[in-house]
Amino acid sequence: MSWSTLTAASKARVLGLLLSCVLVITSLTVLSVKGLNFGLDFTGGYITEINTASVTTITDLKAKLSPEVASKLTISKAGEYHFVLREAPEVSKASTWQAELNEQGVDYTVLSSSFLGSQVGDELFEQGCLALFAALIAIMVYLAVRFEWRLSVGSVVALLHDLILVLGLFSLLGLEFNLTVLASLLAIIGYSLNDSIIVGDRVRELLRIQPDNQRINTHVVINDAIGSTLTRTLITSGTTLATIACIWLLAGAALTGFAIALFVGIVVGTFSSICIAATLPQLLGLSSENYTQTLDDKTKAYMELP
Repeated sequence: MSWSTLTAASKARVLGLLLSCVLVITSLTVLSVKGLNFGLDFTGGYITEINTASVTTITDLKAKLSPEVASKLTISKAGEYHFVLREAPEVSKASTWQAELNEQGVDYTVLSSSFLGSQVGDELFEQGCLALFAALIAIMVYLAVRFEWRLSVGSVVALLHDLILVLGLFSLLGLEFNLTVLASLLAIIGYSLNDSIIVGDRVRELLRIQPDNQRINTHVVINDAIGSTLTRTLITSGTTLATIACIWLLAGAALTGFAIALFVGIVVGTFSSICIAATLPQLLGLSSENYTQTLDDKTKAYMELP
C-alpha cells in the first residue's frame, strides 16, 4: 500500500491516526508533569451540608466569603437552599468559612458534618482502578474471541486512546477527578467499544462477501464500511451528546466533571472508531485473505464429513 494509491478518505483517516498519536503523546506528557487533581473522594477531607434561609446559588454563597477561603472550598448544590461544602484534609475543622458567614449575617443551619479519611480515599481509588482494569481485561478477551487479531488490536488501541485523552484534558485544565469522573470512564469504555464493534463488524462482513479470485483494496472496503455506518454513528452520538449537554448545563456542579468527561469521551470515541479502530488494521495488513482462508478450511471440513 502506497500513499499515492489511497483515496482522499483513506488519506484523511491516516492523517487522523497521526493526529491521534500526537494527542496521546501530549496527554501522557501533561499527565506525567501535572498529574491529576484528585477530589476529596480520593484524598479525604471534611464534608459539611448546610441549609440557608436566603442564599440560593453557589455564586451568592461564594460572594459572602473571602476569595482565599472560597478557593479552599468545593461547593455543590443539593437543593434550592441546600449546599454541600468540601474542604481539604489539611484545613482545620474550625474552618473560617463559618465565621465569615456569621459576619455576613447569613442565616444557615449545619445539617451534617463528617470527615472522610485518606485511608477511605485510598480504598476508593484502589477499588475504582480495579473495576477499570477488570473492564479492560474483559473487553480484550471479548475482542480476541470476536474479531481477527488486527481488528481486535485496532479496537483496543482506540479504547486506550479515548481514556488517555480524557485524562490528559482533566490534567491540563486541572479539573477535579472524583468518583463520578471515574464512573464516566467506565461509561466511555462501553460507548467507545460499541462504535468500534459496529465498524469492525461491517468491515468483516464486506471482506467476506467479496467475489472469489478478485483481489480487492482493503482501504476501499474500510471506506465503504465507515460510509454505511456513519449515519447511524452520528445520530447515536448526537442524541447522546444532547443529553449529556443538558446534564452539564442543568445538573449542577456535582455532575459537571462527569458530564465533561463523558462529552469529550464520546466525541473522541467517534473519532477514534474511524481513524484508529478502522485504520490501524489496514496498516497492519488486514485483507480479505484473512477471512477467505478460514472460510475455505471450514468448507473443506464440512465436505469431508460422511
